Amino acid sequence: MRTGTTTLLSDSLVSTARAGIGDTLRSVIYFTPVTFEVLYLRKDLYDDEAAAREVKGRLVDVERSGFVDGSAYSSLGPGGTDGPTFGEYEFTLRVFRDGFVSRVIVGDHGVLLTTDEVDVGDFEEVAVTLRKLLA
Repeated sequence: MRTGTTTLLSDSLVSTARAGIGDTLRSVIYFTPVTFEVLYLRKDLYDDEAAAREVKGRLVDVERSGFVDGSAYSSLGPGGTDGPTFGEYEFTLRVFRDGFVSRVIVGDHGVLLTTDEVDVGDFEEVAVTLRKLLA
């Protein structure tokens, strides 16, 4: 199912990720609460597009929690409960033994990046630009 994202936005998201992350970038996935679109997939990962979409769909299902998490964390600040103030959500980075998953959500849409090993600082620069593109 297509997400309805524009070609300009899709191209901008992919070029931002490729420029900022480089050859370790595995995939770029645009997603909403109900659908997703694989915008970029490194050629050496899957032989079959359907298999890739099935695997990435499971990842998106897990990462959709971010649409709910944002409001939960914002309730921890002023006007919410007496919890800590973290500031505005920027991005999520999940670190695994053999790679990373980065999630950026703005409003009702977001982007997932999957990578091999990479400098964590590169994610912050890319996430800032992705947030601007999604806004």
